[in-house]
Order: sequence, then C-alpha cells, then structure tokens
Amino acid sequence: MSFAHPECLVETAWLEAHLTDPDLRILDCTVLLHPDPELGFRVESGEPGWRKGHIPGSGFADLATELSDPDSPLRFTMPSATRVAEAMSRYGVGEGTRAVLYDSRLNMWAARVWWMLRAFGFNQAAVLNGGWRKWTKEGRPVSTAAPTYPPARFVAHPRPRLIADKREVFAAIGDNNSCLLNALTAEDHAGKGPVRYKRPGRIPSSVNVPFSSLVDPDTQAYLPAEQLRKQFAAVGATERGRVITYCGGGIAASSAALVLTLLGIENVAVYDGSLSEWTADPTLPMETDA
Repeated sequence: MSFAHPECLVETAWLEAHLTDPDLRILDCTVLLHPDPELGFRVESGEPGWRKGHIPGSGFADLATELSDPDSPLRFTMPSATRVAEAMSRYGVGEGTRAVLYDSRLNMWAARVWWMLRAFGFNQAAVLNGGWRKWTKEGRPVSTAAPTYPPARFVAHPRPRLIADKREVFAAIGDNNSCLLNALTAEDHAGKGPVRYKRPGRIPSSVNVPFSSLVDPDTQAYLPAEQLRKQFAAVGATERGRVITYCGGGIAASSAALVLTLLGIENVAVYDGSLSEWTADPTLPMETDA
C-alpha cells in the first residue's frame, strides 16, 4: 500500500535534484535533548551543528526559542500566530514558497515544525524522510554557507482543531469515539522507567505507539505505509473518530500525528502541553502498570 498523503514527505533524491528551485525553502529544525536529573531534559539548540554543516541552501529554524511561546512555563509550547508569522517570514517561508523541513533526530523536530505550519494554515511544507542521517549516509552534498532566501510574507490562518488542550484530553478519557495515543516509549507508557515528568505513567485509557518504532533505526526514514498502518491499527487508532497524540512536550507526538496524516487519518490533534502540563496538575488522573 502507499501513503494517502505522500506530499507530506519528500525523499533525499528528490531534494538533491531540486536544491536550486527558486521557490524552495529548506530548514534544519534540530533540537538536542540531554538527560538531566533535575529538569528531566536539558535543551540545546541545534544551530551550532547546522553551522558546521547542513543541506546546501538550508536555514535554521529555532524551535527552542523563536518558534515557542516565551511566556509559557512549559518548553516548546505552540507560539502565537503573530510570532510564527514573523519567524517564518524572516526564514523566507510564506506565500509562493514551499518548505522542506529536516532534523538529525528521528524526524520528530521537523514533524513538530511541519505540524505547527499546518496548524497555522500553511499547506506547502513537507518533512525530509530520514533527515540529516539519511542525507549524509547517502553521501549527498553538505555546505556551511548561510542561506540567501529573501524575506517572505507568511499569513497565518489558524486551525485550532489541530491542537488539543487538557480539557479536550480529559473529556476524551474512556470515550469510544476518541483515541488518546502516547508516542513515548513502552517503558514510559507503563510508568516503569525513569520518572521524566512530575508523575510516572500515562493518561488513562491511552494507547501506545512509540515514536521510535515509526522509523528505520539505520536510516531514520519512516517505515513503509503498510507497516505503519498495522502499528496504529493494532491499538485502534485507525478506527476512531478523533485521535489525540501526546508525549512529554508535543514533539514526538507530532511525528505520530504526521504519520497518521500520511496514512489518511484526518481528524488528528496534538496535545500541546502533553505530560509536561498534565503531570504537573495533581487533579488530573494518571495510570501505570504498577
């Protein structure tokens, strides 16, 4: 079987052949996370790595600062439409352009920016399948030159149904028409691993498809459509009226949301606050296998 929406992905061979297209904008979206005993994770910008080498012509999309809400107590909270429009216009993404997004970490950061653009009404974006790992593994060209994209005019058209809040998630618990899907590891889902958030475990009634299981471990490219559909079908995600994906901070959840969209599952949302928000509120229920 093939993807229902193949336009959401581009392959490395295609991108190399189209590097000089005048309407194409390429953005490295990498963020690095380092385990931290107090913070759970320490965030590091991927910009220094981008400066050392990147896909020719690509700019850097700063998800950790420019593309997150600076007033939120949570990391990576979806920014305002104005903030996204200003950043994307500076990056050269807007009317009359196409964007290809990539990262060096399992596609999840690129997927987050892709979902953000989608949530603000921009449909001309795609994720590079396999990202930096596949690109360099195949020996494709690398540059250290800064991009020369002219500023663009990005006009946001928000689609609020693509982002879920904790009230919607709470209402979806036990709802047979909804599927709450945890994109973290099976260990995190069971509540048996290290406690990375305020409380271990999962949101009650949620199912688990780990984000790392969606990609080939060698190339980091997404698995074939048939294998991906089987994973989501096994937990009932392909049969529900609405799917809400979550993780720790809405990043891995965006990769799951991208794959569901590729497969033609249309009514999908990302819970933006995810477990960073949910576990910090003691009035909200959690569930473990313990």
